[in-house]
Order: sequence, then C-alpha cells, then structure tokens
Amino acid sequence: MRPFRILGVQQIAIGSDDLAALRHLWVDTLGVAKIGEYTSESENVREDILQTGPEVAPVEIDLMEPIDPDGRPRVHEPALNHIGLWVDDLSTAVEWLTAEGMRFTPGGIRKGAAGHDVVFIHPKGNDDFPLSGQGVLIELVQAPAEMVSQ
Repeated sequence: MRPFRILGVQQIAIGSDDLAALRHLWVDTLGVAKIGEYTSESENVREDILQTGPEVAPVEIDLMEPIDPDGRPRVHEPALNHIGLWVDDLSTAVEWLTAEGMRFTPGGIRKGAAGHDVVFIHPKGNDDFPLSGQGVLIELVQAPAEMVSQ
C-alpha cells in the first residue's frame, strides 16, 4: 500500500525566453494575479509566481525565463516545464518511491520558490532507477498542514 497521498495540483511551470511576453499573456490579458517573484542563479531561473483557484488549494502558475539562455537547466525548453503536485508526506513519498525505483533529480528535498519543501522526479529513468516522469519533470510539494488535515 502506498504510504502517501497526492492531494492535488500545486503548480504548473511555463518557460520562455521572454518573461515579459509571458507576463503580458497571463497577468495583463488573462488576469491571473501575480503574487511574487523568484530568482536563482543555481537553477538558472528568473520567474514570476502567479496564483489562481480557491484559497484552501490554490494553483500556482510559475512563469520562467532562463538567466542564461545557454545555461542549464533549460527552464524554457520545453515550454511546459513541469507540473507540481501537493503531497501529504513528502519525506515518506520520496523514501517509498526511491525504494520502488523512482529516479529523482539531483538536490534532494529542498525549499522551493514558494517556500514549501519540494523534490523533483526526473523525466527519464536510468539503469539504477528505471521509474521516472515518463518525459515530464514532476515536482512533489509538501502540502501545508491545513491541506493535509482535510
């Protein structure tokens, strides 16, 4: 039996080489509220953090552009960079999934842009860890206590 639950979509991350154009579409044209910004040299990203949905389970839309378009990770390729899922017990999920053969990206559990603990499932498996995101980068995000208790 799986010792954790996926509670819902936490975020989708969209990349481009033009953050201003993404912002114009999502904030100015579609009216999604911008709630923050995040920059990380080590992750090669500059992003706007948007939010929509109900207060108890909001969904982030992270608009990302690379600091260095030739650097890695290439946050703008593919344009739909990753999907984030709320999980009730991140540490237990990582432990169980690792034992099942899931491949994670380097870095382990760490603080994400929105302040929640996160870890990323690698889009491609390998010989040691054959399970993967099947071509999709998946972010597992520790849900806040009020979401877990519902």
